[in-house]
Amino acid sequence: MENTHKKLIILSRDGVINQAVRDIVTTPDEWVAIEGSLAALARLHQAHFRVVVATNQPGIMQGKLSISSLNAIHQKMHEQVEAAGGVIEAIFFCPHTPDAGCTCRKPSPTMLNEIAERFDVHLNEVIYVGDTINDMRAAQAAGCHPYLVLTGQGSNTYAAGDLPNDAHVRPNLAAVVKELLGGA
Repeated sequence: MENTHKKLIILSRDGVINQAVRDIVTTPDEWVAIEGSLAALARLHQAHFRVVVATNQPGIMQGKLSISSLNAIHQKMHEQVEAAGGVIEAIFFCPHTPDAGCTCRKPSPTMLNEIAERFDVHLNEVIYVGDTINDMRAAQAAGCHPYLVLTGQGSNTYAAGDLPNDAHVRPNLAAVVKELLGGA
């Protein structure tokens, strides 16, 4: 099977790939890549990693973000990643607010489990990169290897403590990729 020789990495979106804007990114113009993230995604692709994004998007349920706007934001992200030489193979998202009682919203591991099922991988072989405590808790609950980046909400998350014992803390996505792949 083609998938068995490619490693999978799961990334949160806002604060990991792109700058976190206020509460939520609501338009393609507000989606701005974090310095070094596009090149990091290209390096992952060149090293035969499959890149998947897992993102909470409560703005949909709040009425601040339409599905068509979300699709336009993701189209811009795909175009910029591809222009840099990378590929994002899939984007999974939860449209619910924290109080909605859904099972797909991080820190629940459901979204990550769905990714594992779709890509036929064991999550204990998968690295998850996020910037929030919910990201770290989802990764821990799913059995992924959690990496906290200090971009986005990461610095505040780190300062608050309460990270999983096995969480790796790195300055940004580029630093995670450098560690995984070596080199500059």
